Amino acid sequence: MREEDYAMTFACFGSVDTTKICVDSLVRAGTPLSRVVVVDNGSTDGTVEYLRSLPLGGCIVNKSNLSCGAAWNQGILHFQSEWTVVMNNDILVPPGWVEELIAIANTHGLSIISPAMVEGEADYDFESFAEKSGATMRDVFRHGTQSAVCLCIHRRVFEEIGYFRAHPKLLGFEDAIFFHDLAQTSLRRAITGRVWIHHFGSITQKAMKKAMGKREREELMHVNKRRLLQQSWMERKLSRFRAQRQAHGWKTEELARYGMTLHGERVGGAWVWR
Repeated sequence: MREEDYAMTFACFGSVDTTKICVDSLVRAGTPLSRVVVVDNGSTDGTVEYLRSLPLGGCIVNKSNLSCGAAWNQGILHFQSEWTVVMNNDILVPPGWVEELIAIANTHGLSIISPAMVEGEADYDFESFAEKSGATMRDVFRHGTQSAVCLCIHRRVFEEIGYFRAHPKLLGFEDAIFFHDLAQTSLRRAITGRVWIHHFGSITQKAMKKAMGKREREELMHVNKRRLLQQSWMERKLSRFRAQRQAHGWKTEELARYGMTLHGERVGGAWVWR
């Protein structure tokens, strides 16, 4: 695969130490920083200075927080690659992860593919875990869904449904709208067990809440999600019920067969499977 066939982008709002951990992981994994576009949404903690010291493919600095949706779009449009990974800045990745995701997507005719994920503290040997679990769960898929933490998106998706909704009053809901629009198409998507990432846990959202004087349990914005997605009360209720039932089915089947699932969490040094 040629490097110019793909690009990666993530948004920043403070949390420079977390961004450094993420970038260090990309470098260890052999990910070319020349294909990474980082968009800063008004950080004041040294993030911009750090980003400008890196050999990135693009460093876009916004004067204020334009929203994740706007930042993701800026990053996507910088290279306009065949495939673009839209990711959080609080993840760890294994070697060869991008190439593997794209190869799997091409083989299975997917337009969006996400890696399996462990959340919480990185108090384990992540790279060893990712290699072993990727081999064990290589043929496991959760079709018809994706993870907002890391999305590998083919350009046909943007041609079909457009880009992320960019509006400061939709903080935290940009991905929900995108996924809702995606579900109305015939484009195929899935989470694969062949590639794993570690997610520390919505670091950027926590930083934004702190800056806004909100508690961690509060939403960034008070939005009526049902009205936002133009759903009736019954449609919204049925949608949530189906999603919960499907998630339970995946969990039950994966645990019975493999003793683990595609969504894990580290709690008190132990594994909890979702």
